[in-house]
Amino acid sequence: MIFTISEQILARASFLPLLPATFIYWGRSVYTNNQTLNISGKMSMIPAYSCMTGFPSTRRILPKHFPLSNLYESSMFLSWSLMLIHLILESRNSWLGIVTAPSAVSAHGFATLCLPKEMQESIYLVPAPQSHWLMMHVTTMIFSYATLSCGSLSAMALLIITATKQDKFPAIKFRTNSFLGSWILGDYAETVGNDKHSHELREISSFINFRKWRLIKELDNWSYRIIGFGFPLLTIGILSGAVWANEAWGSYWNWDPKETWALITWLIFAIYLHTRMIRGWWGHEPAIIASSGFFIIRIRYSGVNLLGKGLHSHGWLL
Repeated sequence: MIFTISEQILARASFLPLLPATFIYWGRSVYTNNQTLNISGKMSMIPAYSCMTGFPSTRRILPKHFPLSNLYESSMFLSWSLMLIHLILESRNSWLGIVTAPSAVSAHGFATLCLPKEMQESIYLVPAPQSHWLMMHVTTMIFSYATLSCGSLSAMALLIITATKQDKFPAIKFRTNSFLGSWILGDYAETVGNDKHSHELREISSFINFRKWRLIKELDNWSYRIIGFGFPLLTIGILSGAVWANEAWGSYWNWDPKETWALITWLIFAIYLHTRMIRGWWGHEPAIIASSGFFIIRIRYSGVNLLGKGLHSHGWLL
């Protein structure tokens, strides 16, 4: 049994700041311009990420392999991947923490609080997984899941926002060259006001709906870009897994439950990208496809691991 005190300390230390970070980023969704919340969110996420970075380095010392051999280790790496995505994109996207922080804390909490102690122990690998393909295949697949999950959750947020009725908001009208219009709309008002081809006076009805439209466009754009980055990673992960399967089991494809669900996941996001790139869809329709991909990922990652019986299952519930 190899479960050192340092691993436990790093695991707990990374969870402690990650939990309040989730509530902080939820608070930022209400108080968008609160600098205290902005700084607090960053100060909570950075130490959590640092501790999570030290966790695999400590855990791999005795087993002599990268810690991705069971569900506990892969869930911790998934949490680390979500935090990495957050830190990379936070400067460009202020609302992303609403998606990444709860996703990271749920993956971390599932690994440390839900899985039995036997599954949290580091073990020596049998001959089949002792390959350089372990790090290549598993890291690529998990990072693709983290990326695709962020894109899918952004699409789900888009669906929630579009589901609200516009007629509940009162119409607010103002001149775009007025002080109030410039203060509320910022650069947008300045652009409209400076357009020589526009009328001097313009009325924008339902300002809340304007902000809602702008948020929908931003969610749609970021969902597309994030999924567009995660899909090639998923493709590389599946191909590298096929090569590894041929090396270990003598066949590129065995129709194992996890392989089958990986193919279904790939097809769902391939359809999403096809509707965006070829058909030119945007907004509600492709968001439905992307949202369904999130549930497929959860089935593929958690459901097959816990319930399925196959070459990839870890066999906890069955």
